[in-house]
Order: sequence, then C-alpha cells, then structure tokens
Amino acid sequence: MAKITIVYYSSTGNTYQLALAAKEGAEAVGAEVRLRKAKELAPAVAIDSNPAWRKHLDATKDIPEATPDDLEWADGYIFGTPTRFGLPSAQLKQFIDLCGGKWFAGKLQDKVAGAFSGAGNIHGGQESTLLALQNVFYHWGAIIVPVGYTDPLLYAAGGNPYGVSYTDALGADLPDEKLVASRYQGERIARYAKVISANLASLTAPGKE
Repeated sequence: MAKITIVYYSSTGNTYQLALAAKEGAEAVGAEVRLRKAKELAPAVAIDSNPAWRKHLDATKDIPEATPDDLEWADGYIFGTPTRFGLPSAQLKQFIDLCGGKWFAGKLQDKVAGAFSGAGNIHGGQESTLLALQNVFYHWGAIIVPVGYTDPLLYAAGGNPYGVSYTDALGADLPDEKLVASRYQGERIARYAKVISANLASLTAPGKE
C-alpha cells in the first residue's frame, strides 16, 4: 500500500474540490491518504471581505494543517494551489519553505510528486504555477509524475500535461471532467508511488543504503 499526502491551499473551494477528488482516486487503488491544508495567512478583514472565502474556511476548519512530517511519512505527494500571479499561493509557499530541514536531511527525496492548480481565467497562469511547483520537486530530488496525455479523459479536462488545472467556476462546482481528471491523477500518483517505494533498495546508489 502506498502512502500519499495531498497538501493544498484553497480560498473559496475550487482547489479543495480537486484535492478531494485526488484523494478519492488514490484511495480507489488502495493508498493510505493524508489530506492536509496549508495554513491560512490572510488577515480576517481580507477573508471577511469575500463571503465565499469565509464560508469555505469555516467549512474546512477540521481538516488538519500540513506539517513537514506529513511529507516524510509519504511515499508520494501532490500539491494543489490556486494561481497567484502565475505562482503558487503564499500559503502553500510558506509550507514549502518550512520543509527545509526535511530536505536537508534527505527525507523528501525519492518520492513520487505531482501538482494541480487553477486560476480565474483560461490563461491565468495555471501552467506556470505547476512548473514552479515542479522546480521545488527538482530541488527535493522527488520523482515527478505528470499526467501528460496518458488517458483520453485528460483532453476533456483541458489537456494540461503538467497537472490537472481548472478555471474558476464562479461559485459553482467544478465541471465533472475536472474532478474525473483529478481522481485519475490521484490514482496515477498512488500507483507509481507503490512501485517506487517497493523498489527503493534497487534504485539507491551504492553506498547510500
């Protein structure tokens, strides 16, 4: 059984919907999954200025906040974030910055990794945000497993090979095609993580066991 951690940040719920779908997909192929949210950093006055933001924050108050230990525990991880000017949200970035100790100790390497994102419009920076997250995975020595064009359902979801992405649904639920694609991404990460984790000894350089 693979162990998968999904770390996400969501202000009004779109990224959260994808995170839940990815969790369902990973669990469907037998993985044990930790769903974790990045700590909210925005001040209350900003949150309360958008009723949907406050509503979502209150609705997900019981979801545990991510810690670096959640990544060390996992065989694979998936990060999800809305796009902020073509980059990951500050909330998710702060979590990443807290992982320096685990990275330095080699606790984040040799794990399967993927990402999902969204923005307010079709060309709002989804791809650059995913690529920015993959830069983190390079530094950590993780094994990036993109969705690519590995299943026709990905075309229906927009055909983003770097990871599942969405355009803001403006208060409505995300289209089913996006959720289906996110479940597929969760399955794919979990399947690869199971294979990699079961064969780490044969993949480790001599003298590094």
